[in-house]
Amino acid sequence: MYRVLAEHHEVRERRNQLRHPRYAAPELLTRQPNELWSWDITKLLGPTKRTYFYLYVMLDVFSRYVVGWMVAHRESAPLAERFIHETCSRQGIDRGRLTIHADRGPAMTSKPVALLLADLGVTKTHSRPHVSNDNPFSEAQFKTLKYRPAFPTRFGSIQDARAHCHVFFPWYNSEHHHSGLGLLTPADVHHGLAEQRLTVRATVLATAYAVHPERFPTGRPHPPVRPVEVWINPPKISAPL
Repeated sequence: MYRVLAEHHEVRERRNQLRHPRYAAPELLTRQPNELWSWDITKLLGPTKRTYFYLYVMLDVFSRYVVGWMVAHRESAPLAERFIHETCSRQGIDRGRLTIHADRGPAMTSKPVALLLADLGVTKTHSRPHVSNDNPFSEAQFKTLKYRPAFPTRFGSIQDARAHCHVFFPWYNSEHHHSGLGLLTPADVHHGLAEQRLTVRATVLATAYAVHPERFPTGRPHPPVRPVEVWINPPKISAPL
């Protein structure tokens, strides 16, 4: 029987099986603020079991500055559309300048959001299915939010959730010294104050070294270097043969 099947090229899997397409990893580069944004939605636990509030956050990938956020009762395409439109208007985004990256949630891939981004002249990209590493900056920002000691186990109401965010996001933007930014704050990088801050730091370190060089066994100290370009999935460089 198998000989006959082989002659007719039928020795194979004959069931009608779903085959998933291959998705290329998004390779996105930014060298200045308001060039590449990343956004996502996370759940905040409500007052009782199975009750949630939904936090929408838009993050500038280069500066890690939160350019917009919103707390709502649900996740939906109309709310996402309004959130993106208001954030772009507030930041004064010009056509053809911005790329917005997101995962493949229903609100992110919805038709209203796609049409809005096309109208605004904004390029959209998406993560590969089931690959959280394709949206690392939003995921890291949510971790910073939820791992702070002040973050509550549950929120008593949506007003409580919004009140907490009104405290957290100004702190995150203006006071949080980010390790990925050379210990600068997102506001310093986003508003062009990075070089000024680094110059002041270098002066302070040089003065300290001149007064007490014995405290610096490795030599003259320098402030941490901030990145000049940020990648989502940098291209892999092939090893030379």
